[in-house]
Amino acid sequence: MNQESAPAGPLAGLRVVEMGQLIAGPFCAKTLADFGADVIKIEAPGAGDPLRNWRMLQDGTSVWWQVQSRNKRSIAIDLRNADGQDLARQLIAEADVLIENFRPGTLEGWGMGWDALQALNPGLVMLRISGYGQTGPYRDLPGFGVIGEAMGGLRHLTAEPGRVPVRVGVSIGDTLAALHGTIGVLMALYHRKVHGDDRARGQVIDVALHEAVFNCMESLLPEYSAFGAVREAAGSALPGIAPSNAYLCSDGYVLVAGNGDSIFRRLMDTIGRPDLGAAPDLQSNAGRVARIEEIDAAIGAWTLQHTIAEVMDALGRAKVPAGKVYTARDIAEDPHYRARDMVLTQRTRDGHELAVPGICPKLSATPGGLRTAAPRLGEDTDAVLREAGLTERQVALLREKGVIA
Repeated sequence: MNQESAPAGPLAGLRVVEMGQLIAGPFCAKTLADFGADVIKIEAPGAGDPLRNWRMLQDGTSVWWQVQSRNKRSIAIDLRNADGQDLARQLIAEADVLIENFRPGTLEGWGMGWDALQALNPGLVMLRISGYGQTGPYRDLPGFGVIGEAMGGLRHLTAEPGRVPVRVGVSIGDTLAALHGTIGVLMALYHRKVHGDDRARGQVIDVALHEAVFNCMESLLPEYSAFGAVREAAGSALPGIAPSNAYLCSDGYVLVAGNGDSIFRRLMDTIGRPDLGAAPDLQSNAGRVARIEEIDAAIGAWTLQHTIAEVMDALGRAKVPAGKVYTARDIAEDPHYRARDMVLTQRTRDGHELAVPGICPKLSATPGGLRTAAPRLGEDTDAVLREAGLTERQVALLREKGVIA
């Protein structure tokens, strides 16, 4: 797939205004854009979204930006200016979706709270992503994804027992919030289409970073409620499910998930421990959990005698789920990633060829695609404002006043 041949996508015709920056809101908008939505990203003149300058830069622009803002259009508007706020309202009046991830109260201070925008556009779907949500005692506190991961319960578990909790390595809190926001937007659009009327078709989706993380914490809370059990960090193991862990080979680690009953027996046969595979008390997960140290020691003794490739080959033939720990190089060179178009080539505005993540999920009839590269700051300002009905003279006057760039 390349940018020239990308399909229109199932969301073609959907107009989205993005007023967020950095990660959570823009990742949601990026997901909608990958599937055909026309995303108009409003950025501050001068600097634009700070993500443009995060991590590694190529010709002065972050390569992360190239992924996060592909398929979008950029319009530079000073939202602190009354005329800029009027322009934003004019764009929102014609939009299907507004995405914002400012601190609660920011839009209200600009005269763009929900009541004002709903009166302007009754069909608007408004996604609001923030640290703690639009209500509650913490609503006004600043919150980033890492804080949401901690409050949501994830950070307490990501560590070796007794050692400092570590971060996942990516902004997973922001991304989980973005994906929950995407689901909310699509549900609200469906409701508007099927159940809408002229008075009340739109609605607000309120996503808090910590709630998105907490929603993925499985049985954490019910175990505490029922048994008073506080789940603790367990390193690479999966507490209460056995065996599932990382095991050291002669040249690195391999992950093995032998926690299915029949899978466990095949695993034990493969490592030369049929006695464990046949043990009556190990035929169910509960019995294996009780003897997990013994089981882990047996698996670890076997893996240590082999390379990762040898372990993967043996367990693959035995149909036991196993996997190596992939690096960026492994992903880039892996034939399965390539076969499923999950490593694509994207040409930037500066003409560089970048390997970037492909489109997920895969839709058979209306797939998403890579249509346009991430825009330069304000690149689409004139075109978007002309579409909104402004004349060339009006656009020129706004630029002279510094309202747009």
